[in-house]
Amino acid sequence: MYNYLMRPNDHRESAAEIFNAGLQAVDPYKAVSLHTERTREVFRDGNFRRLLVTGFGKAACPMLKALEDSIGDIIDAGIVITKYGHYEKKSPEHRTQNTDSKIKIYEAAHPVPDENGVRGTDELITMLRGADEHTLVMCLVSGGGSALLVSPYDGITLNEKQEITQLLLKAGAGINDLNCVRKHISKVKGGRLAEIAYPAKVISLILSDVIGDNLDVIASGPTSPDSATYNDALDVIRKYGLHDKVPRTIMDVLSQGAAGLLPDTPKEGNVIFRKTENIIIGSNRIALDAARQKAEETGYDTEIISAGLTGEAREVAKWLAEKSRRRGGEEVQKGRRPSCLIAGGETTVTVKGNGLGGRNTEMALAFALEIDGVDGITFLSAGTDGTDGPTDAAGAIVNGETIRKARAAGLDPFEYLNNNDSYNFFKKADGLIITGPTGTNVMDLQIVLLD
Repeated sequence: MYNYLMRPNDHRESAAEIFNAGLQAVDPYKAVSLHTERTREVFRDGNFRRLLVTGFGKAACPMLKALEDSIGDIIDAGIVITKYGHYEKKSPEHRTQNTDSKIKIYEAAHPVPDENGVRGTDELITMLRGADEHTLVMCLVSGGGSALLVSPYDGITLNEKQEITQLLLKAGAGINDLNCVRKHISKVKGGRLAEIAYPAKVISLILSDVIGDNLDVIASGPTSPDSATYNDALDVIRKYGLHDKVPRTIMDVLSQGAAGLLPDTPKEGNVIFRKTENIIIGSNRIALDAARQKAEETGYDTEIISAGLTGEAREVAKWLAEKSRRRGGEEVQKGRRPSCLIAGGETTVTVKGNGLGGRNTEMALAFALEIDGVDGITFLSAGTDGTDGPTDAAGAIVNGETIRKARAAGLDPFEYLNNNDSYNFFKKADGLIITGPTGTNVMDLQIVLLD
């Protein structure tokens, strides 16, 4: 296993440099720092007496560090919930020390919630219920927040929420569908966190990890109006054929809500949103633009071919491979300099095997099979958060030699792909990209280099 982000190696090194440029452009510490002075002005000009901080997501700690470094003197208290292993980044400038801090930090599970997430969220709710019209609440939102900010609706247990999350993930549900259901079985999602904080003023600084940057989808939209309904959540259950598998208590809540027996999530026009401001401070598009600039500086003719990749990872891989082969052939005929194709988004994997892997390693393996024996193509697919599914890898990197070398080593790539075991394939084939938690999260980047 090699850490390609640290290991110089021809086109792999170039692909890693381009990927890193995308990451640096969405650094959460820098993004939040651009808004700290305005926060101080709002606090002062609004004659607020207390400043509370809430945060949830994989980037919560570096976002918090930016606030503490700039306006820590006016912060009264706070609760932050992040994923296990994301409490301290490797780089000292992002390291958040909890000693003598007014902020309590919880680490919890993602993508399936756990007791720590519930515990941290309960304390966060208690803190916000004490807010009044003289309170300013800074809410730091980033990808992963849907699983980390977790408070099941009355009558629903954590185990049941874990069960439906796993069912939807294994069925290949996209983030919009997954969060539609999550919002309607939660006390804090879909605008309900803003409802709890009201009449306090809420400013949410948001690092987007969804295509289109829809506020009601990012972290399940805890401080934004919800466009989805209980009926929409039931439609998602039917769409994936899970009606008979979902826990009965969850189906009861969704059915009662659809019948108008339970209040739906707060919608556009609700009075609570008059005191709520949602600001997107980072997105996949920003990362794509920075990656393109780096590729062009490196000497590649560069094109962003998609800013909204969705669908099955292995099917997207086929589309990318075909586009790469066609573009590569055109460039050879024209005698032009090397090309770089860049894409971003978030695909899904329908799990049918019992292997280990994520959408990026699965896409890379499927792509490698498509370009087996083809010279001059290097492909990198990685998650900007540094974790691909339930693994310690960000993704993988391949070229036309990957499959041949794997077979020479006794590996059957089709067997690994069919078993959804792409992580272990690349662990043996030396293709994993290991970054550790990056501190940010704006979905995935795909980079194709054509020589």
